[in-house]
Amino acid sequence: MIGIQFSKHGLSDVLDVSTMDKPGADDNQVLVEIKAASLNHLDLWLRRGLPGLNIPLPHIPGSDASGVIAEVGSKVKDWHIGDEVLIQPGTFCGECDQCQAGREDLCASYGILGETQGGVQRQYMCLSPANIGPKPKNLSFVEAAALPLASLTAWNMLKNRARLRSGETLLVLGAGSGVGSMAVQIGRHMGARVIATGGSEEKQKLAFSLGADEVLNHRQTGFSKQVRVLTNGRGADVVFEHIGASTWADSMKSLAVGGRIVTCGATTGVKGGINLRHLFYKRQTILGSTMGSVSDFYECIHLAEQKALVPVIDKTFAFQDIRGAHDHLEFEHAFGKVVLEGWD
Repeated sequence: MIGIQFSKHGLSDVLDVSTMDKPGADDNQVLVEIKAASLNHLDLWLRRGLPGLNIPLPHIPGSDASGVIAEVGSKVKDWHIGDEVLIQPGTFCGECDQCQAGREDLCASYGILGETQGGVQRQYMCLSPANIGPKPKNLSFVEAAALPLASLTAWNMLKNRARLRSGETLLVLGAGSGVGSMAVQIGRHMGARVIATGGSEEKQKLAFSLGADEVLNHRQTGFSKQVRVLTNGRGADVVFEHIGASTWADSMKSLAVGGRIVTCGATTGVKGGINLRHLFYKRQTILGSTMGSVSDFYECIHLAEQKALVPVIDKTFAFQDIRGAHDHLEFEHAFGKVVLEGWD
């Protein structure tokens, strides 16, 4: 079989399509033939090299994929050869108190496929049944591959961490990203008024098409003033942040008294200042978040089956053109997900 890997950190030219040994499933695993896989900014960061994270090299990237079960271990129940599946990207011990309580995302050994261990960008991969779910029948393999990490992250941020309520005002930064496009749809589904931001006119139009009530340009300084105008001076009850340093100050200024800001990323930098006096005087809350639990994963699948969540695809590439796919995501300001398909 073949797969994608890199043996050193750097630009996209460190990525290679290489021949690998085809694995076989053990008694407690399934072997999945990968049909499509989507990229995340995590793939870019790992390729460049993340400070403090020393991954073994060579490394196979990728967290999101869809495929077909090609082999089933003798002790695996409820799954069969030919079943179409989604990959659940989170890894966990399955035995600790958090895992037993259904909060696998809080497991002390929680990790992500493609980050803390080898990823999905290969023709075949052995997985625990805990790392697969049924592919929604209304989604193609390409569409399904764009769903897991982005939807699971956005759902956990808004449902579990920020506890968004119907009638509240939600500000979604970067609606053009995979996770941002999911947040707009989830906010709409939960009954919130959604104010979204996009960095270009095209992205702003597409944010409207996903259900945003108002759309602003976060590349313009002072977008918090526009949020205040739209909310009669009150601000947003929940701010969905994942851009980082370049938007953090305005995101905090956009927050209402008693509001919650929830963040899962820092694409433009990891350092954002906080005015502690404003934080305690306005009784605001800052929340960190990553992906959700296995039950959250199934909830996202259900929403996709109901067409309440629609994966947004920017462009597809052949697996063989992995370098072009990385460059597109890194430099072309994609709206939605970049997806790989077709090994030939």
